[in-house]
Amino acid sequence: MKSKPALELADVKLIAAAAEAEALKNHWAVTIAIVDEGGHLLWLQRLDGAPAVSAHIAPAKAHTAALGRRESKIYEDVINQGRTSFLSAPGIAGMLEGGVPIIKDGHCLGAVGVSGVKSNEDAQIAKAGIAALGL
Repeated sequence: MKSKPALELADVKLIAAAAEAEALKNHWAVTIAIVDEGGHLLWLQRLDGAPAVSAHIAPAKAHTAALGRRESKIYEDVINQGRTSFLSAPGIAGMLEGGVPIIKDGHCLGAVGVSGVKSNEDAQIAKAGIAALGL
């Protein structure tokens, strides 16, 4: 049997604080979602002024990134390049840029999803959060 790293509450809080700091530094009103490796929600934070729909989109992006073990942007690119049948993939709804997996030693520990600004800015916030772990 193998052992693998797992996110703890302290890690989640660290990610959330760093992501929030990145968003506030840029005056971006977003929702930040953090999930475990199975896509289960561990943290949801909607900053003041973030659109209501972002509270649905951010967790979906995080879920997609965790289950796929890759950035959600990859799915968006596949669809934009004409493979629209991918929209029917079961259990995956957040196929927009802004979901970033948390990878350590080849293991996916979870993901961060952000929604509320331009998709590349959402991804920037998610990556800033993950960077706080120093992986």
